[in-house]
Amino acid sequence: MDASQLRIALFTGNYNYVRDGANQALNRLVGYLLGQGAAVRVYSPTVEQPAFPPTGDLVSIPSLPVPGRAEYRFPLMIPPSVKRDISRFNPNIMHVASPEILGHRAVSLALRRKLPVVASVHTRFETYFRYYGLAFLEPMVEALLRRFYRRCDAIFAPSESMAQLLRDQRMSYDVGIWSRGIDRTIFKPERRCDDWRRSLGIGTDEVVIGFVGRLVMEKGLDVFADTIDQLERRQVRHKVLVVGHGPAREWFEKRLPGAVFAGFQAGEDLGRAVASMDMLFNPSVTETFGNVTLEAMAAGLPVVAARATGSESLIEDGVTGRLIAPGRTQAFADALQALCVDPEMRRTIGQAGLKASERYGWDQVNQELVDAYIRIVRQHQAGVRVTRQSPVP
Repeated sequence: MDASQLRIALFTGNYNYVRDGANQALNRLVGYLLGQGAAVRVYSPTVEQPAFPPTGDLVSIPSLPVPGRAEYRFPLMIPPSVKRDISRFNPNIMHVASPEILGHRAVSLALRRKLPVVASVHTRFETYFRYYGLAFLEPMVEALLRRFYRRCDAIFAPSESMAQLLRDQRMSYDVGIWSRGIDRTIFKPERRCDDWRRSLGIGTDEVVIGFVGRLVMEKGLDVFADTIDQLERRQVRHKVLVVGHGPAREWFEKRLPGAVFAGFQAGEDLGRAVASMDMLFNPSVTETFGNVTLEAMAAGLPVVAARATGSESLIEDGVTGRLIAPGRTQAFADALQALCVDPEMRRTIGQAGLKASERYGWDQVNQELVDAYIRIVRQHQAGVRVTRQSPVP
């Protein structure tokens, strides 16, 4: 069996209506699969004006806006018309990318049809509740995730640190790695642009601490702001550059009145923005990989990040960046201060990160997932697979 014999039905709660690292990885995967001769059909909620055009064939799933976060959609069901579409497509493997209603229904459908089903893990959903005063719900959410993932033949994490966490949480008997790649035509040190910095009011000699990502509280915006407060009290000279947009932008702007907000950037503009920073500060603990961390490393920047899943697999502490215990604002400030005052340290760590980033290429990481698809289909056809729970309605 080879890639051209694969027929993959992909189910995700967000394929292209809001841009994030997870759905961009999914679109790259679909493009790679199509290039290898595989057949792919994507099932996801849609909107009239998505963030970017979808790669491949996209079938719309009924959905409603998420209360309080209307930019996101909550899928409702797999209606009969879509089930007929799936039957006509006749997949030989199903892939679910989000553990909500659509994902659960897709897994149940796969079990009824006696098809192998895999899941990719893109974020630590169980950690989200701590940012909204609901941390007591984490054990219950983790149990629900365990039930979901154990019904799949295999699950895939984007980093070894996340894979080990999933093993420790007993989420699956078969945990693999589907990593992330880097586009080296976009993210590279040569993209740095002093003219662009000056257009934002940032002097050539000012040391820039950057944030890149969607502006939502679960990205650790409170920890970022508290850490910058510490640098201000210590009178450490620096400038904060924020790249991204999201519902928490107004809060973040008020919290960091001296920061420069460059808004959403994509493609070569994003590459320019990242390379024009002097370091990246990523305090988030919700990522399973940390695309922005890898992009910054590819641009030759030192990265200060929370010691959490994803970052632990990318950063060697003290060599390619700094890893700090989550929420430790004083320790974060110590690491950032050291980089702010020592340009040679920034250069040495940035160069080490650049070299470490070279092993991440999109084709090789996507081919690893293709190889896993083929293995799982073969195992399923041979009757060699772990016991899964019975399907639910």
